[in-house]
Amino acid sequence: MRAALAQTPDRPTLRDISIPMKVLFSCLLLTLGLGYLFAILYLYLVDIEPHGGEGEGFVVAVVNKYYGQRGETQLGAALQGAMGDTVTPAEKERLFQWIKKGARIDDYEEVAPIFKNSCAMCHSAESGMPIPPLSRYEEVAVYTTVDMGQSIKSLVRVSHVHLFGMSFIFFLSGGIFAMSRVNVRWRVLLIAMPFISIWVDIGSWWFTKFAPVFAYTVIVGGVLMGLSLLGQILISLWEMWFLAEAPKSF
Repeated sequence: MRAALAQTPDRPTLRDISIPMKVLFSCLLLTLGLGYLFAILYLYLVDIEPHGGEGEGFVVAVVNKYYGQRGETQLGAALQGAMGDTVTPAEKERLFQWIKKGARIDDYEEVAPIFKNSCAMCHSAESGMPIPPLSRYEEVAVYTTVDMGQSIKSLVRVSHVHLFGMSFIFFLSGGIFAMSRVNVRWRVLLIAMPFISIWVDIGSWWFTKFAPVFAYTVIVGGVLMGLSLLGQILISLWEMWFLAEAPKSF
C-alpha cells in the first residue's frame, strides 16, 4: 500500500482535506458500500436462494434468469422456485396438470381459486407491487408459454436503470478516490474498473439471452465491480483517517 503512494503529491489529497469533508466523504462511501451489500443480498434472495433447494448453483440461476428454462413455462418455473412456498403440494400438482394439458381457458375454473387465494394478494393491481397481476385468465395465460427468460423490453428497462444509477455511484466513489495518493497508473485503473465491469456485466445479460455460456461473464463482471468499488472505498477511508495526522481540535 505505502509503496504505491506518491511521496510528495503536488495536489490536494485525502489526507489534506478538512475534518468536515472527511466526515462527509466517509459517510457517503460507507453508505454506498452498505447499499451495494443490500443489492447483493437482494440478488441472492430473489435469484439464487429460491433455486438452492433444487441444488442449482449461481451460474444456473443466471442462465434461468436471462436465457430461461426453455423446456418449461414461466409459471411452472416460478412454482418450482420463488412461488413454490405460496401453494400447497396438492395445489401445485393441480397447477402443473393444468399447464401440462395446455392451460386451456375451459379448465381455468378448476385452478382459478388457487390464484385468487394464494397469488392475488401480491399479484394484483391493487397490491401496488411492481409484479405482474394474476387475477384473470388472460393475465395468467401469458406465463403458461415456454420460459424464454427476461424479455427484450425488460432487459432494456433494467439495463438503462442500472447504467444510469451505477454510473452516478461510480462517479462519486471514483471522484473521492481520485484524490488519493495511489500511483497515478493504479489510480486510473481502479477508477475505470467499475465502469468496465458494469459494461461487461450488463452486456453479458444480453449475450446470455441468446447463449447461456455468457452467464460466466455476468458473474465475472459482477465480482470485478464489487472488488473495485470495495478497493476505492477502503483505500479512501484508510488515507483519510490513518495516513492523516491526528487533528488537534475540530
